[in-house]
Amino acid sequence: MAEDQRSALLRASKPATKELFSTLITANHILHYHNVVDAYGHISVRNPQDPSTFFISKSLAPALVSSRGDLEEYRVSDASPVNKDAPKGYAERYIHSEIYKKYAGVNSVIHAHSEVVLPFSISSIPLRPVFHMGGVMGAQCPVYDIQQHYKSSDNSHSMLVTNEHLGAGLAAGFTPTTMMSKTTNLIRNFVTSQPAQAVDYPPNPTVLMRGHGFTCIGETIQEAVYRAIFTCTNARVQTTALLMQGSYNVGLVGERLGGGDRETGPAKHEDIQYLSDRECKDAWTANQGHAERPWRLWCAEVEVSKLYRNDGYL
Repeated sequence: MAEDQRSALLRASKPATKELFSTLITANHILHYHNVVDAYGHISVRNPQDPSTFFISKSLAPALVSSRGDLEEYRVSDASPVNKDAPKGYAERYIHSEIYKKYAGVNSVIHAHSEVVLPFSISSIPLRPVFHMGGVMGAQCPVYDIQQHYKSSDNSHSMLVTNEHLGAGLAAGFTPTTMMSKTTNLIRNFVTSQPAQAVDYPPNPTVLMRGHGFTCIGETIQEAVYRAIFTCTNARVQTTALLMQGSYNVGLVGERLGGGDRETGPAKHEDIQYLSDRECKDAWTANQGHAERPWRLWCAEVEVSKLYRNDGYL
C-alpha cells in the first residue's frame, strides 16, 4: 500500500507530459503504416516520471489509437492497471512488464506478428543482419520458444504471453546464456560470494517468438520503432537473397550434373554474406546519430493520412 501511495503522489506531483502521449500515439500509427502491426501488436513506453509504471493503449488496433483516453497505465511489477476501473487491456501486456522489470535501461517495447519475420521463427535459418540498416536489430536474434516455459498451471497453450512467468522467459531471451557463460558466472559467484549483477540493457535488442512474431526494445520510443521497421526490412532483404542464392545453387548443381562448362568436381554451394559482429555494432552506432531523419519522415507520412488521428495533446 505504501508503494502504491508513493507512486500516486509522484504521478500527481509530476505527471507524464502530453508530448509523451502524442509520441506514443504517433508510434502506433507509424508501425501500422509500415506494416509492422495490423489489428494486433502493440508498443509501450515506460513512465519517465515513475519507472515502476508504463503506458500502453487499451485493447485497440494500433491504427485506431487517437487520444490520451485510449492509453492506460500499468504497473511493471505485475502488469496490473493503475486505474482499478480500467477497461479491457491487451492480454500480452506481460511482455512489456517483464522486460521493464528485468532491464532498467529499456524504456520502450514493441511486439508484432509481421509475416516477413515469422518464417525465421519456425525454420533453422537464423535472422541476421544483411545490410547496414539491419545492424539495429543486433548481430543475432534469439528465438523464444514458449513451449519450454509453460507450467502445469497453464491451462492454455495458446502461444500468447499471458502471465508473469511466460513474460519472464521472454525477457530472459534478450540475454541468452551459453554453457561457457553459465560456468563463468558460477565460478565468479563462488569466488566472490556475490550474485550476478543485473543487466540494464540486454545485448540482443530483438527476440523472435516461435510461430508468433517478434519483440524488440529501445531506450526511446523512436529507437524501438526504428528497430522494428528495419528488422522487418532486413527480413525481406534476407528472404529475397536466400531465394536467389538457393536458385543459383540449384542451377549450379544441375549444371555440374548436366556436364556444363564449369570446372569438374563437387558443386560448391555459396552462402549469403552477412554482417560481422563488428560491422553490425558499428553500423548501428553510425546510423543512430541520424535516426531522427526517418522518424520525421514517418511522422509526416501518418500526419497526412486520413486514417490516423492524434489528439494526444488534448
